[in-house]
Amino acid sequence: MKSLIKAVLLAGSLGVFGVPHAAFADPVEVLARKFGARESVQQISLSPDGSKLGVVEPSAGGERLAVVDLAGNPSFKSILSASGANERIDYCRWATEAVMICGISIREHTAAGDFGISRVVKVMADGSGVELLSQDKSSRALYIMQNGGNLIDWNADGKPGRVLMTRQFVPEATTGTILAKTREGMGVEAVDLISKKHSIVESAKDGASEYISDGKGVVRVMGLSSTDGNGYSKGIVKYLFRRPGSRDWEKLGQLVSDGQTVTGFNPFAVDTPKNVVYGFDDAGGFMALYSVALDGSATKQVVLARDGVDVDGLIRIGRSRRVVGASYATERREAEFFDPELKRLRGSLGKALPGKAIEFVDSSADESKLLLFAGSDTHPGTFYLFDKASKQLGELLPLRSELDGVALGEMKPVTFPAGDGTMIPGYLTLPPGSTGKGLPAIVMPHGGPSARDEWGFDWLAQFYAARGFAVLQPNFRGSAGYGSKWFEKNGFQSWKIAVGDVNAAGRWLEAQGIAAPGKLAIVGWSYGGYAALQSSVLDPNLFKAIVAVAPVTDLTALREEHRGYYDYYLVDRFIGKGPHLREGSPAQNAAAIRAPVLMFHGDKDVNVGIGESRLMESKLKSAGKSVELVEFKNLDHQLDDPEARTTLLTRSDTFIRKALGL
Repeated sequence: MKSLIKAVLLAGSLGVFGVPHAAFADPVEVLARKFGARESVQQISLSPDGSKLGVVEPSAGGERLAVVDLAGNPSFKSILSASGANERIDYCRWATEAVMICGISIREHTAAGDFGISRVVKVMADGSGVELLSQDKSSRALYIMQNGGNLIDWNADGKPGRVLMTRQFVPEATTGTILAKTREGMGVEAVDLISKKHSIVESAKDGASEYISDGKGVVRVMGLSSTDGNGYSKGIVKYLFRRPGSRDWEKLGQLVSDGQTVTGFNPFAVDTPKNVVYGFDDAGGFMALYSVALDGSATKQVVLARDGVDVDGLIRIGRSRRVVGASYATERREAEFFDPELKRLRGSLGKALPGKAIEFVDSSADESKLLLFAGSDTHPGTFYLFDKASKQLGELLPLRSELDGVALGEMKPVTFPAGDGTMIPGYLTLPPGSTGKGLPAIVMPHGGPSARDEWGFDWLAQFYAARGFAVLQPNFRGSAGYGSKWFEKNGFQSWKIAVGDVNAAGRWLEAQGIAAPGKLAIVGWSYGGYAALQSSVLDPNLFKAIVAVAPVTDLTALREEHRGYYDYYLVDRFIGKGPHLREGSPAQNAAAIRAPVLMFHGDKDVNVGIGESRLMESKLKSAGKSVELVEFKNLDHQLDDPEARTTLLTRSDTFIRKALGL
């Protein structure tokens, strides 16, 4: 923590307004470094008056927060840094013109293993100081306070410089003192950023896991999570609400997870003028956006639903985070705005930035200035500032300036038949200028498994396309966004269906003549790495090279990794019991795999432990198979490091080319 709480003033530019690089086509090492670079903007926010930006950007393995003054010639000042080894900056937002608030993640090392904690800090925008906002633990605390709190309202009591944040209360040992605090659970505090005074708004409640404010300093919804006697989650969250002006809690509903599906109303945001809470719930097998009245009538109405896809995104804007629309993904992500002005503005901006997906990122306090992001499949994206009064759209920061001048491939929606005839959606990216025929090809299943690929820039797929590969990203059954039926049981318990769909993607590439005979590889990350390995168990002759990044390799081992954690029962139910534990584990079927295998894994991965890749390596070697494991020191599941990603890209490209005889 000590190294983090330092203000560092840089002598030069932070480089976010970088000079475009020259275009090039070769060699692979240079191309890999450009695609493997971290995004130059990790997180961004606009000051209340719209005159400054707060930019979290990569720095020497970690991050740093810079304030960018947009007046005249933009000036840069670094005011906070995180080393990246054991501390990261998660977010930074403006509280006032003079103060920013940042969330920090810290990894602690103990004899029992590593664990993460979070803290919230106040940062002076002029670089004059940093202070801890999370209430520090007492020396008598019975256990470590891992959760340092979350900001839930930036306008407490409507006063600038007063915010609401959650607080985890930890009881203290009572031996030898009458002053020990016995409160336990999560509560809410109002924090005055000027006087530094903390005042309790919601007392600590055991089981409280969520509070939702109305954006004006009033807590209206609370979630209570159920646990068993050992502290494991039961997968049930009961939601309560308050009527306007009342302090009494009333039943709103509950959200239940059985390890397979989640049922019930999941609240996200309160609309005070309408006196409703917005959230998501099932509508005929697909997720829809609903509103529930907070007047005691429990009136529930569908706000937005779409046939065939889940409505899964909430669009919010302003310091009160008011709801202005919702989104869903078909072939591309679509947005529907409820705010008439923003709906018209989105149409106008679409004409000014044709072919790009536009996102409202932040705004000034009066919403007269809007911070936007626009990008596409062939454009990594740029941040813009729109001034409503002058109707001027100004370009601010590119997300990946390293790729200026590098040709990118179009990401085209396709469908292909699974073995049972079901049409599977996916995205095909061809090398720029390619005829699309007779190419070396890669199938790239996504992680999750309850996730999905969407249209837009993808650094991994685009790298391989730039190297001459056709890349197909299938949204196999088990993916999210296509309703509950598409999800099946999930990608592990229904692994034969999910992985079968992945293999069908490879066979389709060959049948269409896109993939040259015998020139087919598979690359996957996390669950995608699992699918890449397991694909060869189903069809050993299909793929000639397997690249798996941070893969799940043994379902029983994955379950055991969560033992002792809050979510153990949920993971246990998700993985399930039965023959699929052995049949669906690549490490238990290593003898069936014929293609050479290359794996990458960070040794600090808490999503999928590195032991899974080490187990897979051992099993493959014992079976006499070709395998190589590349371990990255002090990196987690995302391998969010330019050197590691450059290595991943360079070595995987070389490996695939050798295996395919290119």
